[in-house]
Amino acid sequence: MERMIKGFEEFRRDIYPEQRALFDRLASGQSPHTMFITCADSRVMPEMIFCAQPGDLFVYRNVGNIVPPYAQHVSGVVAAVEYAVKVLKVQHVVICGHSDCGAMKALLDPSQLKGMPSVADWLKHADVARHVVAENTSGLDAAARLRCLTEENVVGQLEHLRTLPAVAAAMANGSLSIHGWIYDIGEAGICVFDGGSGRFVDMPTSGHPVPQATPMARFAQNVASAA
Repeated sequence: MERMIKGFEEFRRDIYPEQRALFDRLASGQSPHTMFITCADSRVMPEMIFCAQPGDLFVYRNVGNIVPPYAQHVSGVVAAVEYAVKVLKVQHVVICGHSDCGAMKALLDPSQLKGMPSVADWLKHADVARHVVAENTSGLDAAARLRCLTEENVVGQLEHLRTLPAVAAAMANGSLSIHGWIYDIGEAGICVFDGGSGRFVDMPTSGHPVPQATPMARFAQNVASAA
């Protein structure tokens, strides 16, 4: 705790005064452009990775960067997504997995979950990825299977995300895009899911379009006409 107290003292002494205007503005509300759903792993820090300022990202973290399907599991993440889309009007939702994920390792070796029934139940929301990998990657080594499982889990959670009514409606009218990313902790790299090719590709440099993870909006023209 001493490190946290010293860190807070440094924040109040050095950072807060320099950004007083920003915090004054944020004191009365928020308008983040992106909801970022990632793992609870302490090594993944979205605000640091993207050099984001307070108020830029609406971050939600849980074990395995999971989004349960609609109506199957009433959870904090489902409520947070609904709030982000309906109230905060975020333009993007990103589901981001990461390298060396303990949750994904436990999916590959369930014996690691002994004595943790709540974690085991939670990870059942990633079963689709486990089955895909189990039935299609018998020739891969352990590291490649872990990478594959991490990717398939992100793809599976994107499918779950699309079952949420608020998300489906916003995607249909073009006001929301959803994305699947993998962050490599050791290499500081990000791969993004390209729905067109069904593959993860390197994140493009700034100024270039990010591949779409999902189909194009079907009602965007109607919304634009009505506006």
